[in-house]
Amino acid sequence: MVDYDVLVVGAGPVGSTFANYMAEEGYKVGVLEKKKNIGLPLQCAGLLGAKITKINDLPDEFIINKVRGAYLHSPSDHILKVSKKETQAYVIDRVGYDNYLSQKAQDAGAEILLQHKVSDVDTSSCKVKMANKSGKVLQSKIVAGCGGHSSVVSTAINNSRNSVNAAQFLIKMKNNTLETDFVDVYVDEQISPGFIWSIPLSTSISRLGLFGHHDYKKLNNILNNFINSNDKFQKAKVINKYHGKIPLFDLNKKIVENRAIIIGDAASQVKPTTGGGLLIGFECAKFAAEAVIESLENDDPQLLKNYETSYKNKFLKELKNQLEVQKTFQELKNQELDNMFLKLKEKGAEDLISSYGDMDSQSLLVKEMIKRGVLFSVLPQLLYRRMSRLWNSF
Repeated sequence: MVDYDVLVVGAGPVGSTFANYMAEEGYKVGVLEKKKNIGLPLQCAGLLGAKITKINDLPDEFIINKVRGAYLHSPSDHILKVSKKETQAYVIDRVGYDNYLSQKAQDAGAEILLQHKVSDVDTSSCKVKMANKSGKVLQSKIVAGCGGHSSVVSTAINNSRNSVNAAQFLIKMKNNTLETDFVDVYVDEQISPGFIWSIPLSTSISRLGLFGHHDYKKLNNILNNFINSNDKFQKAKVINKYHGKIPLFDLNKKIVENRAIIIGDAASQVKPTTGGGLLIGFECAKFAAEAVIESLENDDPQLLKNYETSYKNKFLKELKNQLEVQKTFQELKNQELDNMFLKLKEKGAEDLISSYGDMDSQSLLVKEMIKRGVLFSVLPQLLYRRMSRLWNSF
């Protein structure tokens, strides 16, 4: 006996969005969430590109702040200011937004099952085993893994998973000195490929975080030292601390096997340069829903591969280019980073970045910088070849 047409493992924003698409089409959808409370603990910087309004529903009540630019800081604090007149990103209440999307799926007919941790998934039979003492098994026609980097469904499809740790502090400034329409980004070889970010919620409250190849204790120490040594953040009070993991983009990750698919962080559908992936995940949730509906209508699991095709056609080239950019900058030492910032400023790159920059798609900017010879003039000689390969990929 089939319990559900589709079982979604994970009630995060991507899982809930996918569940909503399926439930709206009249399918019986079950969403299994291991946590007691959706969205908790907070594990996201909560900064979404303005394109979100074209991709998914974002009510104003979940928008805390609007951002139009960034200050980019080199290790020695040479600063590049990039900005646009219009809003480029929204600082959101992720916990509230996650619950909104979950409720939206429930209103469409999906059944949300909290405290339902999955221990095993059979991708052929679509049997999903619970981790509690009863070992209850649920049966569906399709299983969708949306459980983030630790997705059980992803583990059933792929042999390995790679991620980096992330830490974030909610801090309160002593004075109301934050520019609410600008984020700050700090780069340093010690935390590469990650970086430190400061995302303002108000003139006095900020989310200060970083990700990198360090354990949580080391990341916390880096943030504490940063607060104590940076003039801007000295005497800031830490209100709360959060930790999480960011999956690494993986070119070889399988996202479809038999009657199972994975979406979002579970599928490593993240930007190699920043680790962000929510907008990609939302679009992939739609691609996945279209393929699953076609598969169910025709009783043909092979049609699920159309989801993978749609994902790769839309995002693969951009993500591969970002991966090359990330690898290039990961090789730079602090002195090289400082020199690069100085040369970029000398060559008027702030205006170029402001004109062509996009927090969700960096290919257009990189292409323009290569075309104008800017990158070749600021990068070390040894990295020319890699950037040349990147140019040839456009």
